[in-house]
Amino acid sequence: MISTSIIAEAFESEDMSLSEWAVLTIIDNHPDIDQSRLAEVVSIDRVNTGRLVDALESRDLVERRFDEADRRVWRLRCTRRGLQTRKRLLPVALAAQERLVACLRQQDRKILIELLFQIVSANEKYIRPGAGRRKRKVTAEKG
Repeated sequence: MISTSIIAEAFESEDMSLSEWAVLTIIDNHPDIDQSRLAEVVSIDRVNTGRLVDALESRDLVERRFDEADRRVWRLRCTRRGLQTRKRLLPVALAAQERLVACLRQQDRKILIELLFQIVSANEKYIRPGAGRRKRKVTAEKG
């Protein structure tokens, strides 16, 4: 929550949510990623991922293209404007990250990253959209 707050605060004046930044970053790092794979990578359900892509597309930051092999699949790319926005905002994101870990010595930062990597690697099976949400209660219809 602290990390999310610091990064969200950094992007407040940029008209970019943390989720939009994450999606834009993944698309930039993985040009032509399909929308389903994007949802998996950012651990956001497909519906919300679609909404985020819609929002970025409406601002001309990303574009969708049909996959030539499978017309049901959308391939995603950053537009020129998206690449420029990402380049402009990257220092903002890095400064927010620096602010988060500023209380740690340089050697402790490396240890933290290594330990977090170990935790994530050991628990990857739990990384999935919607994990931890409460399941809807099914009620029997009155008849």
